Amino acid sequence: MKLVTERLILESITADDWPLFLRLYQDPEVIRYIADPLSEAEIRTRFEARLPAWDKYGEQWLCLVMREKASEDAVGMTGFRPQWHPYRQAEVGYGSLPLAQGKGYGKESLRAVLDFAFNACDFHKLTATVTEGNIASRRLLESCGFLLEGTLRENYQLAGQWRDDWQFGLLVSEFRGVK
Repeated sequence: MKLVTERLILESITADDWPLFLRLYQDPEVIRYIADPLSEAEIRTRFEARLPAWDKYGEQWLCLVMREKASEDAVGMTGFRPQWHPYRQAEVGYGSLPLAQGKGYGKESLRAVLDFAFNACDFHKLTATVTEGNIASRRLLESCGFLLEGTLRENYQLAGQWRDDWQFGLLVSEFRGVK
């Protein structure tokens, strides 16, 4: 799988992308709203779960590595986890290395993923769950047309503390209206 944007190439994750995956999961700035620190073995398990061929009818993440066109450097990952049956929905997710943040890569890559999910895969709705306080992620979703659908109170535990999650959604009709 390969998607191309103005400045990025988004390609399916391969075994060669382990260093990037490990780096993302070990960077406290990247994972601060995603997960508590994980052991390398736990990170490896998550990585290997993303390697098999993706199928929109399955439950495995479509994991795309974001590479800068100019340098060919890997700067992050993006994708979605299908929940095709019975409602043709998927949950989007993304993460960028600190050196790539603030450059608009998140929006550029997310728009390509949304286009693929809605227009090539025929999903009806995409969702995103964001830990309350992750303002950058919230702004990114809203800039791509996602609407806040509610707050899931004390839905997730980070660093031993219960945290609220914001639930976002984007319908195919809204996406096509924004484009």
